[in-house]
Amino acid sequence: MKTSAITARFQLKYGDFRFDVDLQLPGSGVTVLLGSSGCGKTTLLRCMAGLEQPPQGKFSINGNVWQDSEKNLFIPTYQRNLGYVFQDANLFPHLTVLDNLSFGLKRIKKVQTNHDKFTVVTELLGINHLLDRMPERLSGGEKQRVAIARALMLNPAILLMDEPLASLDSKRKQEVMPYLLKLQQEFNIPIIYVTHSQEEAAQLADTLVLMKNGHVQASGKVSDTLGRIDLPLSKEKDAAVVWQAVITRHEPEYRLTNVESKGGNLSLPMTDMPLGTKLRVQIHARDVSITLQAPSQTSILNVLPATITGITDDQDGQTVVQLQAGQLTLLSHVTRKSTQLLALKPGLPVFVQIKGTSLLH
Repeated sequence: MKTSAITARFQLKYGDFRFDVDLQLPGSGVTVLLGSSGCGKTTLLRCMAGLEQPPQGKFSINGNVWQDSEKNLFIPTYQRNLGYVFQDANLFPHLTVLDNLSFGLKRIKKVQTNHDKFTVVTELLGINHLLDRMPERLSGGEKQRVAIARALMLNPAILLMDEPLASLDSKRKQEVMPYLLKLQQEFNIPIIYVTHSQEEAAQLADTLVLMKNGHVQASGKVSDTLGRIDLPLSKEKDAAVVWQAVITRHEPEYRLTNVESKGGNLSLPMTDMPLGTKLRVQIHARDVSITLQAPSQTSILNVLPATITGITDDQDGQTVVQLQAGQLTLLSHVTRKSTQLLALKPGLPVFVQIKGTSLLH
């Protein structure tokens, strides 16, 4: 299987804004473009879709070339086999949900394939009971689920999503998120997802691309990228790493669930998911403390051996410590004074106490 099946190289200029991106991305899974407003995330998505035609660019996906400026090749948007989901659902207000979903199916000739796809998509996104409704009778979360379904109906080679949760409140975001997680599990197509939310990135990303001022700061596996101390994310208040884990045991009498990861075993708040379930665990740097000796009496259940692999200071008296626990990376935020008192330095073996974790469903 190819590990870099998407090539995205684009250069363009808007006044003083210079956009220059050169990426090799996986041909499957979810790639999240993360960065602040105006950094170029949506511009990159529009270039992929053909809505922008940069004078210098190349875009290919799994062997299909849609743009190559050196060969004077540019496939227009309507000829690109893609799905695009915007911030707003943009449903046709005069059509029912069923008619909105059926609108684009005329472009596909295989009727049986259409029917099969329709059934799979509507069941996956939980919208079967909404088919007779008009868009005005849908909640914000329901509208976005219909918009995602409409994009998937055409059996696209790639799904582009431009901050699809940005217009929703926190309750509606949590309503839609489980369906987004199902997409990456059920459909073997690459998804490019734009957001400025680190929480969404942690929940969804297989690959994370950090952008700033029209350029790529970093790109790689989400677990690796979030753990880098040379990136500004590591210094933020909500800095966190994401570990892949599997449920190994439940302790109902204590309302705890035990999971196993390549970083070590952890006890988490009770979940009703069955044994063997794979999940993501988010560990915030603020919840990781460091001790030089294994604590013998502590209320903190999650204590792991680790080795310091990097240290960096900021201007507010805080030190970001990068650690290796087993095969995985951790971050810890400690004071500069604690760093000096403990004589923390790269290569030093320590123990980490993880005061809190959160499951990313």
